[in-house]
Amino acid sequence: MTPPDAAWERHLTELHGCRRCPGVLGPPVVGAVPGAAVYLMGQAPGPTEQREGRPFAAQAGRTLFRWFGSLGVSEERFRAGVYMGAAIRCFPGKAPGKQGDRKPSTGEVRACAPHFETEFALLRPRLVIPVGRLAIERLVPCRRLDEVVGRAFALERAGHPFTCIPLPHPSGLSRWIQGEPGRSLLAEGLRLIGAHPAWQATFPS
Repeated sequence: MTPPDAAWERHLTELHGCRRCPGVLGPPVVGAVPGAAVYLMGQAPGPTEQREGRPFAAQAGRTLFRWFGSLGVSEERFRAGVYMGAAIRCFPGKAPGKQGDRKPSTGEVRACAPHFETEFALLRPRLVIPVGRLAIERLVPCRRLDEVVGRAFALERAGHPFTCIPLPHPSGLSRWIQGEPGRSLLAEGLRLIGAHPAWQATFPS
C-alpha cells in the first residue's frame, strides 16, 4: 500500500534536513521507494555514499548487489523496488588510527531510530533485511553472526507482523563471509529471501 503523499513527503523532508548528530558528516543518505514491501537496513553510509547520495555505492555495494544478482535481481531493479535505510543515515567518519569507518555510537543510533520507526509505520514492510551486525541488533539479539544469518525471524512491530532475514555485511574487511560457516549461511539467507512472498511479489520472475 502506497503511503499517503503528505505524510511521505513530510518524512522525506524531515529526514533530508536532519542534523541531530554533531559528530557525523551529512547530509543523510537514503534510497526511498514509496510503497516498498521489502526494507533493507544497512549500518551507515561511507564516504562514497555521502558523496553520491545513495546507499551502498562503493565496493561493499558491488558485493551486496552481486549477492542479489544470484537471485536474478539486478542493482537497478533492486534500487527501484526496495527501500534502503540504515541504522544511522549519515557518514560517521573514519575510525581514528584504524582502517575503515568509525562505528556509530549508541547515542547516534538512538537519535536516528525515529526515522526507521516512521518509515516502518508508513510502509509496513513484510520483509526486512538487516545487513551487518549493527543493523541486525536493531531487530534481533546477535552475539555471533552464525546465530542469526541463514535464519528467518517472525517479528512484530507496532502491531505489524513481518519477517526479518539477516545478512552479514559485505565489507571486503570481513573474513566471516570468506570461509565457513559464513559462506553456507549467507547462501541460505539469500535462499530464504528469494523464497519470501514479499520478494517474489516485488521481483516476479
